[in-house]
Amino acid sequence: MSREIIRPFLITKDEEGVFRLTVRETRYNSQGYPLVTSHLQEETFKTATAARNFARDTFKAEPGQYATK
Repeated sequence: MSREIIRPFLITKDEEGVFRLTVRETRYNSQGYPLVTSHLQEETFKTATAARNFARDTFKAEPGQYATK
Protein backbone atom coordinates (compact mmCIF):
# COMPACT_ATOMS: atom_id res chain seq x y z
CA MET A 1 0.00 0.00 0.00
CA SER A 2 1.38 3.34 -1.00
CA ARG A 3 1.59 5.96 1.74
CA GLU A 4 2.50 8.71 -0.71
CA ILE A 5 0.20 11.69 -0.28
CA ILE A 6 -1.79 12.48 -3.42
CA ARG A 7 -1.80 16.20 -4.08
CA PRO A 8 -5.34 17.34 -4.86
CA PHE A 9 -4.49 19.51 -7.90
CA LEU A 10 -2.64 18.15 -10.93
CA ILE A 11 -1.45 20.57 -13.63
CA THR A 12 -0.46 19.01 -16.95
CA LYS A 13 0.50 20.31 -20.36
CA ASP A 14 -1.22 18.59 -23.28
CA GLU A 15 0.04 18.00 -26.81
CA GLU A 16 -1.45 21.30 -28.00
CA GLY A 17 0.70 23.21 -25.51
CA VAL A 18 -2.09 24.34 -23.18
CA PHE A 19 -2.24 23.59 -19.47
CA ARG A 20 -5.08 21.60 -17.91
CA LEU A 21 -6.13 21.28 -14.28
CA THR A 22 -7.30 18.01 -12.74
CA VAL A 23 -8.92 18.04 -9.32
CA ARG A 24 -8.36 14.83 -7.37
CA GLU A 25 -10.23 13.61 -4.31
CA THR A 26 -8.77 10.92 -2.05
CA ARG A 27 -10.92 8.71 0.13
CA TYR A 28 -9.89 5.61 2.06
CA ASN A 29 -11.70 2.30 2.16
CA SER A 30 -12.27 0.29 5.33
CA GLN A 31 -8.83 -1.34 4.99
CA GLY A 32 -7.02 1.99 4.65
CA TYR A 33 -6.32 1.86 0.92
CA PRO A 34 -6.60 5.16 -0.93
CA LEU A 35 -9.33 5.56 -3.56
CA VAL A 36 -8.61 8.50 -5.85
CA THR A 37 -11.19 10.08 -8.16
CA SER A 38 -10.08 12.63 -10.74
CA HIS A 39 -12.07 15.37 -12.46
CA LEU A 40 -10.47 17.12 -15.44
CA GLN A 41 -11.66 20.73 -15.60
CA GLU A 42 -13.00 22.04 -18.90
CA GLU A 43 -10.98 25.24 -18.74
CA THR A 44 -7.61 25.50 -20.48
CA PHE A 45 -4.80 27.85 -19.51
CA LYS A 46 -1.88 29.45 -21.31
CA THR A 47 0.45 29.07 -18.31
CA ALA A 48 0.77 26.88 -15.23
CA THR A 49 0.51 30.01 -13.10
CA ALA A 50 -2.90 30.76 -14.60
CA ALA A 51 -4.01 27.22 -13.72
CA ARG A 52 -2.75 27.69 -10.14
CA ASN A 53 -4.59 31.00 -9.84
CA PHE A 54 -7.79 29.38 -11.09
CA ALA A 55 -7.46 26.56 -8.53
CA ARG A 56 -6.77 29.06 -5.76
CA ASP A 57 -9.77 31.23 -6.66
CA THR A 58 -12.23 28.43 -7.46
CA PHE A 59 -11.25 25.62 -5.10
CA LYS A 60 -9.37 27.56 -2.38
CA ALA A 61 -6.14 25.70 -3.18
CA GLU A 62 -3.10 26.47 -1.07
CA PRO A 63 0.62 26.37 -1.87
CA GLY A 64 1.99 22.84 -1.76
CA GLN A 65 -1.23 21.23 -3.01
CA TYR A 66 -0.14 21.17 -6.66
CA ALA A 67 1.51 18.40 -8.63
CA THR A 68 2.87 18.65 -12.16
CA LYS A 69 3.61 15.98 -14.68
